[in-house]
Amino acid sequence: MVTSFPLLSYQHELDTSPEAFGELRPSADCLGQPGLLNQRLEEDGYLFIPGFFDRELIQNARASVTDRLAAEGVLDPAFPAIEGRCQPGKALGFRGDLAKQNPAIDRVVYGPELIGFYAELFGESVRHFDHTWFRALSRGQGTPPHCDLVYMSRGTHQLLSCWIPYGEVPLEIGGLMVLEGSHLQSERLKNYLEVDVDLYCENRPKEIEKVKEKGGWSHPGWLTNNPVSLREKMGGRWLTTHWQPGDFLTFSMTLIHASLDNQTDFVRLSSDTRYQRASQPADPRWVGQNVAGHGPRAKQGMIC
Repeated sequence: MVTSFPLLSYQHELDTSPEAFGELRPSADCLGQPGLLNQRLEEDGYLFIPGFFDRELIQNARASVTDRLAAEGVLDPAFPAIEGRCQPGKALGFRGDLAKQNPAIDRVVYGPELIGFYAELFGESVRHFDHTWFRALSRGQGTPPHCDLVYMSRGTHQLLSCWIPYGEVPLEIGGLMVLEGSHLQSERLKNYLEVDVDLYCENRPKEIEKVKEKGGWSHPGWLTNNPVSLREKMGGRWLTTHWQPGDFLTFSMTLIHASLDNQTDFVRLSSDTRYQRASQPADPRWVGQNVAGHGPRAKQGMIC
């Protein structure tokens, strides 16, 4: 993948040589073949399905979000709201509220197309988490490298994340990237993968204060804030693509992923959601009418 400008992730300039950076492998040609899809998922730790959704479905969901942002006054009024150009001096980031009471987003992430995809992949009925993570990222840092397991490990670990962009996301706007082959290094990451960010040590006063009393995490959840040195240490390449409306990526709980920094005035809109076999236990933090999330009801003490 050739770029004419530096690519940054968490303010670190990435090595974009062919040995360090490349394209995601598409698997749209495997749709309707669950055996082959599962084989790809085992091999790669992810499935990249370009052009899966109808573009109008994604466009409607995008408009539902940009209209809200325009009403808040964070988008530049000199341009149509649907373009998602941020007002100078405005900063945006994680915005889970944009997916709440939003039928257009629900139609994408919990609609028949995606639920049908996972039912075919799992070979049985699907259960999804009752929480939608949503991001509206303005110019600035991306997300540091991490695995999702440390945030949602109290149910089955055979859980899959799904990342969906709502609009075109070229490299400079900062899409998701995954570290090639990292899902095969679970033994090397054993100590990290055993982390539960909402657990705290009852015999450590500082952790009680940080986690139980102040609602923080016992661990930041990241592996590192330097994706360059991590790749050099772990091997493999950072893989991404020029995302188009209708694309999605699904991946395992132990695949290391991060994102490129947004180097533009366009807001990068994306959701991430979780799906599992209905027959397996679900993390109680993320299911129900009023999810606990990482809030006070999620915190658990233990003797360390």
